[in-house]
Amino acid sequence: MNDRYDHLLRKSRDAKHGGHDAWAVQSTGEKVAVAFVLNRADWLAEIDYTIPEAIERSGPEWLAIIPQVARQLAEEE
Repeated sequence: MNDRYDHLLRKSRDAKHGGHDAWAVQSTGEKVAVAFVLNRADWLAEIDYTIPEAIERSGPEWLAIIPQVARQLAEEE
């Protein structure tokens, strides 16, 4: 795909398999995007982000790939 997609997929896999501990060491931007991919609003709340703030933080380029990454992770199960 592209570098952003591959990066988000890798970080999302890490958090999916490593849980909260794997997510907690990611950058804030990665945390926000990965929380979206994994449908973890509780993780967004933990870093004091509302859904609208997280959307704004992610930006349109990242938001566009989040659904694709989520689908790929679901297919890998």
